[in-house]
Amino acid sequence: MSIMEKYNKAMADKDEAMMNEILHDDYTFTLHKSGMVLKKDDVIKWAMSDDIQRENVRILYENDEIGVEHSFVTFSDGNKQAVMAVCKYKDGKVISLETGATDMPKE
Repeated sequence: MSIMEKYNKAMADKDEAMMNEILHDDYTFTLHKSGMVLKKDDVIKWAMSDDIQRENVRILYENDEIGVEHSFVTFSDGNKQAVMAVCKYKDGKVISLETGATDMPKE
C-alpha cells in the first residue's frame, strides 16, 4: 500500500495510530485558502473529529517524494470544497501537506 493509500485509509477509518505512524514528527499542514499552518497533533485531532467528510478521493500522482490527490470535502457546518492536496515525503512518511481549495455550492 502506498503512502497516500495509507493516509487515505487512516482518514477514512479515523485510525489515530496509523495517522501517527505515517505523519512525520515535523509534519506541517498548510491550508492556503485560510493561511493556517497546522502541526501533526492538531491535524490528527481534527482528522479524528466529525468535522470533515471526504468523498471521491482520487490519487492523481505519487512517487517516492510526493503524492497529489483531489477530493471533495464537506464540513460539519455544511460548507463544501473541492480540494487539491500535495504531500511531500521524508523518511517514508508525510512531512508536509499543502492544499488549495475551491468553495462549492451547499446542497
